[in-house]
Amino acid sequence: MSDFAGMEDLLQDFLTEAEDLLSGVDNKLVDLERSPDDRGLLNDIFRGFHTIKGGAGFLNAAELVTLCHLTESLFDKLRNGELQITAENMDVIMAATAGVREMFGQLQQGVLPDPAPESLIAALKVAQSGQPVAAAAATPAPAPAAATPAAPVVAAVPATPGKEPDWNALHGAVTGVPAQSASAVVVPAAAPAAADPIVESALGRRATDHPGTTSPTGRRETERQRDTSIRVDTTRLDQVLNLSGEIGLTKNRLNALRSDILAGHSDTETLHALDLAVSQLDLLVSDLQNAVMKTRMQPIGRLFQKYPRIARDLARSLGKDVELILAGEETEIDKTMIEDLSDPIIHLIRNAVDHGVEDADERQGAGKPSKSEVHLEARQEGDHIVIIVSDDGRGMNAEKLRAKAVEKGLISEEESNTMDERQSFNLVFLPGFSLASKISDVSGRGVGMDVVRTNIQKLNGSIDIRSQQGKGTSFIISLPLTLAILPVLLVRLGEQPFAVPLSMVREILPIDPNEVKEVGGRATMVVRGEVLPILPLTSLLGWEQERTPEYGVLMQMAELSFILAIDSFAGREDAVIKSLDDFRPKGVAGVTTLSNGQIVLILDMKEVLGAGEQRGVPRSQLVKSKPVLATA
Repeated sequence: MSDFAGMEDLLQDFLTEAEDLLSGVDNKLVDLERSPDDRGLLNDIFRGFHTIKGGAGFLNAAELVTLCHLTESLFDKLRNGELQITAENMDVIMAATAGVREMFGQLQQGVLPDPAPESLIAALKVAQSGQPVAAAAATPAPAPAAATPAAPVVAAVPATPGKEPDWNALHGAVTGVPAQSASAVVVPAAAPAAADPIVESALGRRATDHPGTTSPTGRRETERQRDTSIRVDTTRLDQVLNLSGEIGLTKNRLNALRSDILAGHSDTETLHALDLAVSQLDLLVSDLQNAVMKTRMQPIGRLFQKYPRIARDLARSLGKDVELILAGEETEIDKTMIEDLSDPIIHLIRNAVDHGVEDADERQGAGKPSKSEVHLEARQEGDHIVIIVSDDGRGMNAEKLRAKAVEKGLISEEESNTMDERQSFNLVFLPGFSLASKISDVSGRGVGMDVVRTNIQKLNGSIDIRSQQGKGTSFIISLPLTLAILPVLLVRLGEQPFAVPLSMVREILPIDPNEVKEVGGRATMVVRGEVLPILPLTSLLGWEQERTPEYGVLMQMAELSFILAIDSFAGREDAVIKSLDDFRPKGVAGVTTLSNGQIVLILDMKEVLGAGEQRGVPRSQLVKSKPVLATA
């Protein structure tokens, strides 16, 4: 039974507000580390913790109140000038915010939070006392078997430059339990050693988490739930209501005209009034559709706000000086995309910090500033959203990428010799590809970039790489504005229409049987010097082909370019996708209804290509010879 029976609405309101506050606090902490003399930031962070503490007290979450109070007290001394901001103090504060976020996760599950780790509480108290957390006064710890335990004291804990203090060792010094014992309690002996806590923070989990346990977001990693709620500006709701009212008035006008026409009033004036009413309804419905779509749009800044903390923690764990610079936070994106974009962007940022930017010594040797910059930018271009993750690091070496892919057996030597620079960069998306010389907690296993591209493609988007050696690398993600409306190209096999995503279409061209050549047993065409296979849609769908296709749609899917052979096409359409939840045939992404009421299947080209028995057909199968007419 929930510890908050009868208070569920109040709890959710608190969590919504508090999570936003804590995300803001995280970003302000990163800014404060760069500008330690900014008293305004100190006051804002102090107020944030104070507000969270007040809400937690109202919910009787005593352990959360305790943690917030200790952190708030530390900030009170910092803003009053009693203490100075140091890297060690910032590490303790960052650990405290991570603890608060984990408690939010327990509240999300309807249970009161567990106490914060004793090591963290002790570290906060030591920091308040003005002693360096990693080099506090050493005093013998009491024996665990003592009948009356003495007051806890903090022993010296050696600090490693660029690393967070060893909280397990600190825990042992506070409680009198040796560090090895504390570690053994947390992690079974057979388990691999825990990663650096800061790295684990960047990964979104604590060093003590196990698969299937609760993450700091309050959701189980194996049972991740989507947040289906959405915040809508009241002005947008007012616009929807106003349009609904006007549509109601137009409907009444149409009913009146319908009654007049049924009564025999079919004069020119009545028909003209009907035409005006229908035109007005068409305009209002279009405006209403746009207004409803805008209610799904959310500022991407709500997604971006958690990344500065992640970049800071990872950079500190790697001993690098990295600043994450955000731009275009006001750009709006479909709410349903935000959660699916979170993990790919996290991986790209971690990849930039770990692989992209160099160490301080290497940067100085190359004549660069010791502080590196990673940029995260979003902007709208036409009917697409473009997200760019770029760094000013070492860049990518196309030749080295090809050599590594050949070494790992991902491509052949012959394929390597035919690749251009763009194709070489895209090798990083192959499953199992990694340039890391050794496996670490951050990278090296060859998983991640392939998942990034797969997740982007699921959103009907694309990802491209641009890199220059010594200058840096940019990952460019292009996404549709919304997933609810999909621009499609209508193609036909005979009289049967199908829809293919317009984002994959490069151009439409006629198929001249005289230009169809057979290469490697497959029908091909040469388009601007590029030899492309011709894949008949009939063959991919398993239909019998009765005639030579007249048109080809030049399509681009990741690195695969091909010509989709069709009988004809019917133009472009903005399809409102209707999913087939109960029954979805393989290769079908959904259905849409045309203006004439005809239902059209929207093809999932990736599944269609996977389901097709052939990746190409012989020329003789594609080009059907015309029957010879008998003559008298």
